[in-house]
Amino acid sequence: MRALWLSALAAFAVDQASKIVVVHLLDLKSRLFLPVAPPYLTFRMGWNEGINFGVLSGVGARWLLVALAVGVSIALVRWARGFTRPMARVSVGLVIGGALANALDRVLYGAVADFLNMSCCGIDNPYAFNLADVFIFAGVFGLFIWPEDRKPKTP
Repeated sequence: MRALWLSALAAFAVDQASKIVVVHLLDLKSRLFLPVAPPYLTFRMGWNEGINFGVLSGVGARWLLVALAVGVSIALVRWARGFTRPMARVSVGLVIGGALANALDRVLYGAVADFLNMSCCGIDNPYAFNLADVFIFAGVFGLFIWPEDRKPKTP
């Protein structure tokens, strides 16, 4: 379980540190836009009160989404207890760290701080995301690549 906890802590810390630097120290919350390597990477401030692409925004789901992130994280820890593959545990840890980092944003700000915006090849992407989202995606993807082969216990 050590791999799970370390990856969860790393994902949580990296996401929160990136938000401190970009949103607060670079003052993206006031500037709203910073070109980094346009059009491939720009910082575009977004406060997401909902889930992916703003679904559930404006319906007062803040505390429900915090509770959901905590509940799913607890369920994932319980599920991963029997895992034998370290990469499966790391993957679960990335999901947990990302989910809890976004949950902390909801507690502190009432919304998730999104700022990464990537466009390419003539397509202007209007959406922003954050590193917690990347960790969640990478963790889920990792569980497909390194699935845990758990056999049902026989009585």
